[in-house]
Amino acid sequence: MKRVATGKTLFFIFPIVKLFLHLYTNIFAGYGIFRDELYYVACSKRLAFGYVDEPPFSIWILSFVRNLIGDSVFALRLVPAIVGALTIFIVALITKKLGGGKSAIIIASTCALLAPINIGMNSYFSMNTFDHFFWAVGFLFVLKIIQEDKLTNWIILGVIIGFGMLNKISMGWFAFGFFIGLLASSMRKRILSKDFFLLVTISLLLFLPYIIWNFQNEFASIEFIRNALAHKYNGITRWDFVSGLFLIMNPASIPIWIGGLYFFFLNEGNEKYKILGAIFLVSFLVLFINGHNKSEYLAPAFYILFAGGGVMFEKLNANKVWYWIQQIDLSFVIIIGIIILPFAIPILSVDNFIKYQNIIGIAPQSSERHQLSELPQFYADMFGWENMARSVSEVYQRLSDDEKKNTVIYGNNYGRAGAIEYYSHKYSLPEKAISMHNNFWIWGYENKSIKTMIVIGEERDHLIQNFDEVIAAGRIVSPHAIPYENNLTIWICRGPKFDFEKLWHAEKKFI
Repeated sequence: MKRVATGKTLFFIFPIVKLFLHLYTNIFAGYGIFRDELYYVACSKRLAFGYVDEPPFSIWILSFVRNLIGDSVFALRLVPAIVGALTIFIVALITKKLGGGKSAIIIASTCALLAPINIGMNSYFSMNTFDHFFWAVGFLFVLKIIQEDKLTNWIILGVIIGFGMLNKISMGWFAFGFFIGLLASSMRKRILSKDFFLLVTISLLLFLPYIIWNFQNEFASIEFIRNALAHKYNGITRWDFVSGLFLIMNPASIPIWIGGLYFFFLNEGNEKYKILGAIFLVSFLVLFINGHNKSEYLAPAFYILFAGGGVMFEKLNANKVWYWIQQIDLSFVIIIGIIILPFAIPILSVDNFIKYQNIIGIAPQSSERHQLSELPQFYADMFGWENMARSVSEVYQRLSDDEKKNTVIYGNNYGRAGAIEYYSHKYSLPEKAISMHNNFWIWGYENKSIKTMIVIGEERDHLIQNFDEVIAAGRIVSPHAIPYENNLTIWICRGPKFDFEKLWHAEKKFI
């Protein structure tokens, strides 16, 4: 009985470690609210079946969370911590169902836990947390279908794929990989079965609201993706994509996931599991062929390789040489994971992080090629927002009550507009700000008689061309913020010279 209990305990140790790591950071460490979180909160106040840059599932969840426990930084990041822990638990279940014992579960769970990208994705609220979870659960039910070909499993997988795509369309790569895997396996006849038809029907019905939303909004999401690939990510090469995988998944885990590839494609007796390997391989090829995708997009596909690699290495334990290779590699996974940890989750104070960064010799990184100062983009985007709202509030409060009635606050990106809305109650600001960036453009502007605009940043010469009066009324100084959000002038602009509606339609920014 004791051995059984010890085996079951393994399923919970790693999820609990992950949960407490995030809870500790959220309570005792961490930095401020992240740029994207400001935008997501704004979206959650305007529920819809779609948004320019994402499907609605995660926003619906966020709306529920906000109404239940509020929108403090801790409240926003509680769900990612819990979902991240559940994802590790699912990885352990997959490993067990593939035939793995305690050693395999330890290997797979350790690799999943200490992959820097997995930790980072669960450190703030975004659709990525749920994307990782849906991929892991999807792998589990594909495995169930392989081992127990029951209608129930097909239905559940349809629900998982449907909600997964309603959360992030990259779940479509999972679905495509599953289809190709079925086609190339002995189960190919199941593609013509009512079970498969039901799976596809359920998935499409759940995803349908987002499709309808795009029809109603001139395929805004497609325009966003096209612009992002052409401008935002056009500097990312195939080499960046592949080389980035080695770092974000933890360099020491490479032997494990290579072992996973061997397990699914070359190990005798595992032919039925090739469908799982195909999901990874097809997803990799889709992203690689495209040529301008970030490495992190493939991260959730690695869960299945960690599980397969864990089982593969466990089978080699009888050979002492392979046993010690496994132990040494697992030790390096832990050591490197701990070394990289401060770059994945903000457990160090800013000053200590900068010192640590200099000691390690890793320069600040930006996935979008932005100019940086002392902090990587991920951390820099957690600074400056409250100071921005406070500074704008000081300017806004200097206006007369009559002028405030026809005044709007404008930020040229969703971070600036989102910050004004998030801190509006704390600093007596208008509840809504305007921007032409992504969904803020769709939300438009409610005040049809705008006479005064408070503009965050922007060049004076450009503003003078569009307003009768332009006054520099304040300055935003946030040293740790990303450079283009630091040293910004706050302008009071009166007497717009333009037709607001025409300008709005001409200056749309989906990127």
